[in-house]
Formats: sequence, C-alpha cells, structure tokens
Amino acid sequence: MNSTSRSTFSSLRNRDFRYLWAGTCFLSGGLWIQQVTLGWATYEMTGSSILLGAINGLRFVPFLIFSPLAGVAADRTDRRRLMMTTQWCVLLTALGMGVVVSLGLLEVWHLFAFTLVTGVVWSFSEPVRQALIPDVVPRAELMNAVALNSAAFNFTKIIGPSVGGVLIVAFGLAGNFYIQSATYLFVLWMIYQMHVPERISEAARSSVLSNLREGIRYVWADPVVFAVMATAMIPRLFAMPYQALMPIFQKDVLQVGADGLGLMMAAPGLGAMLAMLSVAHFASRVSRPGLLMLSALVLQGVFLALFALVRTLPLALLTLVVVGGFQVLFMSVSNMVLHMTVPDQLRGRVMSIYMLDRGITPAGALLAGISAHFVGAPYTVLGMGALVLVLAAVVILFLPSLRKVRA
Repeated sequence: MNSTSRSTFSSLRNRDFRYLWAGTCFLSGGLWIQQVTLGWATYEMTGSSILLGAINGLRFVPFLIFSPLAGVAADRTDRRRLMMTTQWCVLLTALGMGVVVSLGLLEVWHLFAFTLVTGVVWSFSEPVRQALIPDVVPRAELMNAVALNSAAFNFTKIIGPSVGGVLIVAFGLAGNFYIQSATYLFVLWMIYQMHVPERISEAARSSVLSNLREGIRYVWADPVVFAVMATAMIPRLFAMPYQALMPIFQKDVLQVGADGLGLMMAAPGLGAMLAMLSVAHFASRVSRPGLLMLSALVLQGVFLALFALVRTLPLALLTLVVVGGFQVLFMSVSNMVLHMTVPDQLRGRVMSIYMLDRGITPAGALLAGISAHFVGAPYTVLGMGALVLVLAAVVILFLPSLRKVRA
C-alpha cells in the first residue's frame, strides 16, 4: 500500500470501522434510492408538485422532533444495540411497503406514512453512527474516520438517485422496495459483525429529561461547540437551497436541455467527493480546523454568487463543482471540530443537536422558491451568496473562539 493510501484511508485498517463505514455506504445508498422511489411513486399517483414537495420535506421533519431524544438514547444505551434496533425498523418497513405494492393495495397515505417512519428511524440512526466512530478507531485516526464517513454519505448521494431510477425501470416499484430491504439486511449483518467496547453510561443514572438538559447546557456553555452549531445553520438556510432552483437555471437562464440539468446536479457531487478525499488525506495535518471551516464558508458564498452571474454551461459547471467542494469541506470540518471538542459521554446528545439543522433544510428551499418567484433565480442565488458572506463576517467578528480552535 502506498503512502497516499495509508494517509487517505488509514482508518479503514480498523476492522470495526470498516463495518461501520460500509454500513454507512449501503444505508445511505438505500435512503437515497428510497427518496427517488417515493418521489416517483407520489408524482405518478397524484401528478401533484405540491405533494411531491411535501413528501420530500416530510423526511426531514423528524430531525426537529426526535433528534435530541436520539442523542440521549445514544448516550444512555448500548450504541451498537440501538443501531441494530433502528436497522430492523427500516428493513421491516421497506419490506412491508414491497408487500403492499405487490398486493395492489398502495395508496398515497402509505407513501407518507413510510416517509415519516423512515424519517424517524433516520433521525435516530445518524446520531448514533456518528457517536460510534470514536469507539471503533484510535484517537489519532478519528479525523480521518470522520472524513471518510462523510465521504461515504456524499458518494451515495451522487449515485443513489440514478441507481434508484434504474431499479424502478428494471424491477418496478415493488421490486425496488425489496431491493432496499436486501440492502438494509446486509447493513444489519455488518452491525452484528462489529465488536464495540462496552461503555459505562453515566447518563443512565439520571432521567431522560436531565440528560437532555445537560446536553443543551453543554452546547450553550461551550463557546466552540455553540459557535459550530450557530455557524452550521448558515449554509443550511442560505446556501444549500440553491439546488432546488437548478431546473430554473437550466431552462430559463442557461437555456440547456435535460442533459445539462443532469450535469448541473452532478457537478456539486464531484466537488464534494474531491473535497472529502482531500480532507481524509490531510486530516491529520490540519492545525487550525476552525479557520479552515470559516474559510470554506466564505469561499462557498463567493462561488455561489459567481454561479448566479455566469451565463454559459461550462462556467456554471465549474462554479458548481467548487461550491459543492467548499460546502462539503465546511460540513466535514465542522464535524471534526465537534468530535475533537465534545467528551464521549455527551457525544450522542451534542451530535443529535447538531443534526437539528437538517430539519430547517425545507424552510431554506421554501424561502429560495418564494424569492425566485418574485425576483428571479439569479438574483435569489446572488443574494444567498451575499448573505453567506455577511453572516460569515458576523461569526468571525462575534464568535472568535471558532477561528482560534487548534487541533
């Protein structure tokens, strides 16, 4: 193995992390395939763009409600056992949907119920997977493991939707749900293969409400953690929603065909993968992660504004690659800073509070859509980039603890 492989993929030498990482790949892939499947089925059955938007937004709502409780559970109980429970739930619900479709009983409410259940399961699964990383890798390889875990999620985000479309054509709707079930069964098998050191849970000695209050107090009191949480809201609300406006840029601004839209949707994913591999490779050499995180946020705003100004497809693709790269660099380094700062007994609760930002993603997309209706997509995205820059400046000025963080 050459030196690059050792540096970029070093944490995968740990057997239990390999199982956790591979499980993240298959679980995330199944979830992205599921999103495409549900969207396709909803629009086929109703022809309603409103219901299509509703079912895509519904999957994020449980994060706002259940994510803090998931963090408490991750700190109170055996994390591996909790992960098994969530995996059984998502497997059985996917299998049940396959049976419903096969019997010709499918109605629209089934799709919404399935989306809600899997959203709840996802809100529990993601924090516990994050909290498990330090349990299965040495501290020296923690940053590399965090980066590779994020890379797994973003890689499946690129290929999952396209695979989902192919599976619908090849195997039909019912077959697609059965394939998802098989994927989740494989993830469950990998969880059973893992050996996670037992922890003595201090949280279990107190009530659930006390645990929740302790996690919130810690986030509020620690200046670095609070700064990361506050800063993470900025791209969720004012940067990432640009993706919802891509069809407008494709048709009305750049005036390209559906193939152009496909390239525009894939370009940020390419940037994301390049950023993730770079972070994994250089993770151990990053001495000022807070400064790197803020730089990524600023550059994301700059290139988002540049994307709003270009009028040719090649330049649009180039700026989108860069936007996607800095977007994921920001998210990955934010994750690293939290893992470096948070003690293990609070890790589940803090990571679950951090993931509350996923619940505000639909709100950002809604705001972007309303703005685009009144002032147009280019001015909307230009304004989003400007807002990111202004808010980044506010963070730099008023939350100095973040830029001073050292590895």
